[in-house]
This record gives sequence, structure tokens and C-alpha cells, in this order.
Amino acid sequence: MENRQNLWDPSNQRQWVNAVAQGKLPPLVISVAITGGVHGKESNPNLPETAQEQAQQAYDCYNAGASFIHLHARVPGKPWETSTDTGVYRNLNRMVRARCPEIIINNTCGGGHGADQSQALAPLSANPESASLDIGPLATRFTMKKRPEAGRMQDEEFEAIAPFGLSQTEQYAKAMLEKGVRPEIEVWHPGNWSLVQNLIDKDLLKPPYLIQLVFGFQSGMYATPKDMIHLAETAPKPSSLCVLGVGPWQTSVLTMGILMGTNVRTGMEDNLYLGKGKPVESNAQLVEKVVRLARELGREIATPQQAREMLGFSPIPTQYE
Repeated sequence: MENRQNLWDPSNQRQWVNAVAQGKLPPLVISVAITGGVHGKESNPNLPETAQEQAQQAYDCYNAGASFIHLHARVPGKPWETSTDTGVYRNLNRMVRARCPEIIINNTCGGGHGADQSQALAPLSANPESASLDIGPLATRFTMKKRPEAGRMQDEEFEAIAPFGLSQTEQYAKAMLEKGVRPEIEVWHPGNWSLVQNLIDKDLLKPPYLIQLVFGFQSGMYATPKDMIHLAETAPKPSSLCVLGVGPWQTSVLTMGILMGTNVRTGMEDNLYLGKGKPVESNAQLVEKVVRLARELGREIATPQQAREMLGFSPIPTQYE
């Protein structure tokens, strides 16, 4: 893969000043995480769970301006659980590709609610172009709303620690490298950089690094402009940076990312509301909101072909038989 030293660098002030003056901030790559691995229709009935629902919403997001999609397949017949079945992911990838010919397909390797964590790498065998590589560990606690068909007769408290430590991240990075799947590195706070550097030192990550900065998640970084700038400035180079904000911080984080010149991620995995007290009607509605913000702030929307070139992916999309 080409080592692209001319990637956009938010810490380069002269680059930013000149780009804004000339109206030449880089085109905005919009990523969308349409489902997630924890909450489901019990939290918002518009969240897509089945493969058919996900493929349709992927198509709508693609038409709205998304060029990168993050997928969590659900167990057929038990859509409240996240699947770790290669066949299920391959089918979902095939259905999304049929509707979205050039979108970059990213499968989760983070597992999810009800998933068999020992099989978290199974989605790699479904031949995605990219996959998430979580850097941790992370502590979380939240309420799972009642869902009788899932056996939850009332709201339940869920608490967990995601064990994404040194050994596990090495294992995941090696598996992705061997399968030719591009890792999307999920970074939650500055302490994660030591784990990322460990992977770089062991030659398990190839530049340019694809890094997603997560803000507003429990035990992660605050969703403030100050912390966004700090985390972006301390990223290894060369990197393609994308930012996401969780829940009520989504709009402010994405707006800041648009201004900084990074790429952004939206979607119902990260946020279930269009605004305060207003549930999202579809993932495409969130993508459309990002497009409006970007255009007001002087960023063009990257086409899928532009996104492939900017992020270092093959111009020829992976096909699924």
C-alpha cells in the first residue's frame, strides 16, 4: 500500500489556513454505522436489524452521500443478538454490495450483545474491505431496555469491560494483515496510542493508518473541542482520521471534525436521535444532516471513488458471489 505522506494533517496549521482561504479543505468522507452490536429496535424501532433492513438502509445512506459503511450482522431469527457467523456476514456484505456498488464495506470485529467473543474474528472470513480493531480496554455500563422476545421482561443493567489489551490487539491486527483486510483502528483516549505504537513497532499495521477517534463514550475521551484537537494532533503519521461522537455529542463532534478537515462517522450505532427528544427515522436522515452541515461549512462530499483513493483502498470494490 502506498505510504501517502501528503495526507491531511489537522496539526498542520499552515496547511489548514491555506486550505480554508482557498476553499480547498479535503472532500469529506462520510462513514455510517447503521446498526451496532448492543441496542436494537427496543431502543428505536427504526434501527435496522435483519439483513434486508440493513441492506435497504445502506442503500439509502449511499444515495445520501455515505461512502463507507460499518456493519454488525444480527443472528437470523434472533435479531437482538450480534452474529459471529461468517456466512451471515458474507450474505450481508453481498446484499449491501448489490445495492451499493462502490461503498467501502467494513465488518465489526468487536463482537456485541449475545455474541460469542471467541469467534469475534469470524467476520474477517467474509472478505470485508476493512474491519474494526478496537483499542482498549473499556469499561461500560448502560441500561438494556426490555424486549420480551429476547427474554428481557424489564429493563436490565448491563456492565462489561472490553478486554482489548496488548495481546488481543496484536492477535486481531495479525489476522487482518494475513487476510488483507484493512484495519480501522478505534481510539478512545490518549493512553491507547501506546497500544497502537506497539502494533506499528511489530509491523502489524501498514501506513497510511486508518484511525477513528471516538468521543463521548464511557471511560473514553471527553467530547470537547480541546480534547478532539489533542487526540488528532497526537495520532501517528501518516494517518487518515475520522471522528465520531456518541449520543448527544454527535452533532458537535461531527461539526468540529468537518471544520478540522477530518472525516466523520454518523449512524444509529452512535446516536438514536436527530435532535433533543426527536428519534431518528432512518440512518439516511443522519447522513443527510451531515451533508447539510458540511456544505454550510465549505466541505464537499467525497464520492465513493474519491473515498477509496483518499483512504488508500483499491479502486476496484470487493465483490461477493
